[in-house]
Amino acid sequence: MAFDQGTTSCRCIIFDRGGDAVSAAQQEFSQSFPRAGWVEHDPMEIWETQLSVAREAMRKRSIPPDSIAALGITNQRETTVMWDRDTGEPLCNAIVWQCRRTAEYCEKLKDSGYEAMVKDRTGLLIDPYFSASKIHWILENVPNARSMAESGKTLFGTIDSWLIWKLTKGRAHVTDVSNASRTMLFNIRELKWDSALLDVFEIPDRILPDVIPSGHVCGYADAEHLGAELPIAAAIGDQQASLFGLCCFPAGSAKCTYGTGCFVLMNTGSKIDVSGSNLLSTIAWRTGGRTEYALEGSVFSAGSVVQWLRDGLGVIGSSPESESLALSVPDANGVYFVPAFTGLGAPWWEPRATGTISGLTRSAGREHIVRAALESIAFQTADVLRAMSKDSKCEIDSLRVDGGAAENRFLLQFQADILGVPIEKSSRLESTAFGAAAMAGLAAGYFESKDELYACLGENEIIYPAIGESERESRVSGWHRAVGSVLAAAEK
Repeated sequence: MAFDQGTTSCRCIIFDRGGDAVSAAQQEFSQSFPRAGWVEHDPMEIWETQLSVAREAMRKRSIPPDSIAALGITNQRETTVMWDRDTGEPLCNAIVWQCRRTAEYCEKLKDSGYEAMVKDRTGLLIDPYFSASKIHWILENVPNARSMAESGKTLFGTIDSWLIWKLTKGRAHVTDVSNASRTMLFNIRELKWDSALLDVFEIPDRILPDVIPSGHVCGYADAEHLGAELPIAAAIGDQQASLFGLCCFPAGSAKCTYGTGCFVLMNTGSKIDVSGSNLLSTIAWRTGGRTEYALEGSVFSAGSVVQWLRDGLGVIGSSPESESLALSVPDANGVYFVPAFTGLGAPWWEPRATGTISGLTRSAGREHIVRAALESIAFQTADVLRAMSKDSKCEIDSLRVDGGAAENRFLLQFQADILGVPIEKSSRLESTAFGAAAMAGLAAGYFESKDELYACLGENEIIYPAIGESERESRVSGWHRAVGSVLAAAEK
């Protein structure tokens, strides 16, 4: 069983030994935007929704709880929850990874000269994206939060920690190395919470969870929740789970997940590659006593762009409609859409950036804006991959893709065109959930080795580039001009 707790929905998928999904359930939960640039979730709603879809997945196929070998959890990363140790009640809403409320605080830390220290110890850049500044904000702004934390009455966790704590009824307060590496408090070289960084962010260490391997039986879900004491055998951040689920085990293999955001990861094996292009060095996973690392580039707005076209602008009635509209015109008619709704991620890292649509003329229609929005996802991904190839000194000859937007044929073809390399579309678009299930299966002895997982992968569909180099360069240069104007505006 895999819990796939995402940014906009909770899913539960149950897999068999062949890697096939035998049952699944999914439910969206509320999004809260209390101020411009702020994003919040209700932790109790996440817990109740996740538990509900797990029960529904079992009920759909009449799956008895004692037939489930293990439970694996994968989750939206960086999202920060703090709760009362005694009551289990959250102190406030969870601050979501997309939230930019701590941008000014992060700028002050940079101005104080902490950037090099943070990057060396954590592989990350100082940014509101990560958990540390969110924790600091809660301690400073939520009544009694700091006093409760210093007296040991408050706990912090990313969503994996929160779900495991609830599942075990408070018997386990843990996080895995992949999620810990996204907090900006974890030393990825020494594999421990970093006391110097805790001092910088003024965070007491007693609120932190214990750090465990990604594949590891860390506790048991109480029988009251799912009908049996199921072993919780894996916890792993969603993008690392996707890398694992797509079997990107060799160093140099790369994947892109098109979700709410867009996340590109390259496995770098046991080596930490330090980026000169604003990419992140992060822990991929730790299993069997071995820690593996990855280079990562995060695009903050991908699938959320299509959601905005539907729910915010109202120019499409459903997400699939974006594909047919984009294909109805030969190009975007000079329109470029830079969707910096919550700043720009890699390789630019500009939290003050805001979105823009440029190149509008009277001949531009909604189909051109929709096409430009889809193109923006591919352009951002290509920027990350070029930086990744430069940093790793490794030519990327193909890209494995998954996620909901990977169903969009226009997007995948345009991605191949802009990158100039083949795209491998996974036959299993739920590879994030499968990665968590597979890791739990390995830890629990359900799978004997990674070799079994290759057999579960299935046959990928290959999409080849269909444009020449000159056209590719022309389109990319137009995109970079549009990004340049956004960056210039952010500096003013």
